[in-house]
Amino acid sequence: MDEKKTTPEKEAALKALRDEFKGTDADTQARRTLAALRLFPLTTYELSRGLDVYHPPARIKELRQAGNNIITMRETVTTEAGVKHSLGKYVLLREASQEQAA
Repeated sequence: MDEKKTTPEKEAALKALRDEFKGTDADTQARRTLAALRLFPLTTYELSRGLDVYHPPARIKELRQAGNNIITMRETVTTEAGVKHSLGKYVLLREASQEQAA
């Protein structure tokens, strides 16, 4: 994608999570997203392309509403077409406790 390419290790981890959390419904996409955020920060590009999350900002919003503390940073990337884009990069600071999530 650009000079900040997703590493092969991260790509493998995202594939493993896609295989573990099969499905396209919003809840499954949110669970897949949270599982990945436990491992590393993710851009909207990585969420959509690597985790098959259709609308990353919506899933992040739902995770925040469930009590997860996720911040958004900005990152500029260059696409395969050579176009620069500013993307959100999500970082999980604190996960909701089980009591909050229930």
